[in-house]
Amino acid sequence: MNIANDAQQKIEAYLTRLRRNLRGLRAAEVDEIIVELRSHILDKASAEGEPNAASVDAALRRLGSAEELAAAYITESILAQAEVSRSPWRILGSLFRWATLSVSGFAVLVACIVGYSLGAALFLCAILKPLHPQTAGLWVIPSNTGDWGLSLRMGFASAPANGHELLGWWMIPAGLILGTGLVLLTTRFVLWCARKYRQSRALP
Repeated sequence: MNIANDAQQKIEAYLTRLRRNLRGLRAAEVDEIIVELRSHILDKASAEGEPNAASVDAALRRLGSAEELAAAYITESILAQAEVSRSPWRILGSLFRWATLSVSGFAVLVACIVGYSLGAALFLCAILKPLHPQTAGLWVIPSNTGDWGLSLRMGFASAPANGHELLGWWMIPAGLILGTGLVLLTTRFVLWCARKYRQSRALP
């Protein structure tokens, strides 16, 4: 394909900026992105004849800035890794990176932290119940205004005044089942969000 020198320079300058902003991805992955994107730009620029500076400019405008496109590719790679891994630690690591790139990532990260934290607390409370049978568990605590609240306590502090433990020894099976279930449900929710986000952003 014949292409004017100035058009070629515009393409290479764009791809150089893109490569510079793809730090963190594997070198082989970056090379693959650059090769595919160069082909994509040339295809778009030559849709109505031989590519020239004007048609290349139009193709690059449709792609957006190299910085924005690089962030989208990095997000895609992060979420692909999260979908492959079922480890909560790996998923959290991916979400922390996603959260730095988009508001959607930050919202999913907050939901993930809440879900994992509550699940871990329930599981830990169940484990500690035999060690602190009088204080560990789910407590109902009345307030001075006549209302009441729930408190999940690990048993390291004394029992709250005027409160009573709600589940007794049922805390053990309930905590183990609910805690494990909440961690699994949070993982499924996060992976579903990642899949939907990837499907909504079709990269060239």
